[in-house]
Amino acid sequence: MKRIGLIGGMSWESSALYYSLINGLVKERLGGIHSANCILVSVDFADIEALQSSGEWDEAGRLLALEAQGLEAAGADFLVLCTNTMHRVAREIRDAVGIPLLHIGDVVSREVLNAGLGTVALLGTAFTMEQPFYRNFISAYGIDVLVPPEVERASVHRIIYEELVLGVVRDESRDELAGIIRDLVARGAQGVILGCTELELLIGQEDSPAPVFATTRLHAIAAVDEALR
Repeated sequence: MKRIGLIGGMSWESSALYYSLINGLVKERLGGIHSANCILVSVDFADIEALQSSGEWDEAGRLLALEAQGLEAAGADFLVLCTNTMHRVAREIRDAVGIPLLHIGDVVSREVLNAGLGTVALLGTAFTMEQPFYRNFISAYGIDVLVPPEVERASVHRIIYEELVLGVVRDESRDELAGIIRDLVARGAQGVILGCTELELLIGQEDSPAPVFATTRLHAIAAVDEALR
């Protein structure tokens, strides 16, 4: 089994989901008392969020690259960055190490294509929905990407940063996001990418009339596939 290097803490709520999913999948596939061979470094999200808000992406990339180097030195065979938004600095991380980074955008884009879909809605932080790094990555696969209007983007961002990263799950917020999803499907979205690892704490397939692509789960599955290859 390859050793998985997990860069987590952004937030720890979704990183805990990664850890649970990865270990559960290894047990499911290998049976018995098997668990994943993995190393998790969990950064202080307050530091990263401050850099996000101030637009200091280069510094954020430098910090996460240092964590990646530490995981490589500890014997990780490949890296999993347990966040969608911080794939904004995926190149900086890749350039800093000699082991592969399993990019979440590759994983979800392949799943969308395998489902035969050509247009998807993207929900995530304002950074993920509004900056080009994530949308362009998916578009490079020939997939059209829709995002909510400005007011609704602000609502999604607020729910993530003021509720989900704090472990707060509210039915009212679930209903609000379900309404945003219905509007995006009415605009032509054939599927919905939950492009923030915390969104799976709140939203599931039952909340959407179109197929949901849960990036945390898909990323975890891909990590186990790679570890057991």
